[in-house]
Amino acid sequence: MSTSVPDAKRALRSRILQGRAELDATALSSAALALRDVVLALPEVAAARRVAAYVSVGREPGTGPLIEALSDNDVDVLLPILLPDGELDWGLYRGPRALVAAARGLLEPDGVPLGPAAVLEAAVVLVPGLAVDRRGFRLGRGGGSYDRVLARRLGRGLSCVLLHDGEVLDMPVPRAPHDVPVDAVATPSAVRRLR
Repeated sequence: MSTSVPDAKRALRSRILQGRAELDATALSSAALALRDVVLALPEVAAARRVAAYVSVGREPGTGPLIEALSDNDVDVLLPILLPDGELDWGLYRGPRALVAAARGLLEPDGVPLGPAAVLEAAVVLVPGLAVDRRGFRLGRGGGSYDRVLARRLGRGLSCVLLHDGEVLDMPVPRAPHDVPVDAVATPSAVRRLR
């Protein structure tokens, strides 16, 4: 009997999260700085005036140094605001003191929301994930919020998932019909174009 896609995704999520649990604060901090440098070197990011990102939490690849560097370079950084239906609205980053605690342990911008369509104005969208395969299919947390964003943005600039080293898989990520691939993956050691 074959495993269902939801069951296969749950098993893979569990495995990746277990590996992330072993990362210590020093490793996470140095990886965040390396990830910043790798992402800033992307030509699409270097040329961008607006980038959609997210505030990392827990043991996700650290986005704090990257968000600060983009902001310091006068790039408008859009950050997601999770709506009750799982859609993402967006707000402008206005510094770390303008982030507020939100549902699911997330940090969100406290300014006026710009609407879900604001992400279409970003030259680059940086998305969270747990793993990605060589075809660009990523494993997320299971809510589908970013798959909806990626579907809206098809053909509109670069989409790049941010991961730890070792989370780019040779095996295919289990996928459902609604899953949308990303163009690239950035880890602390490299960027790989996937599509």
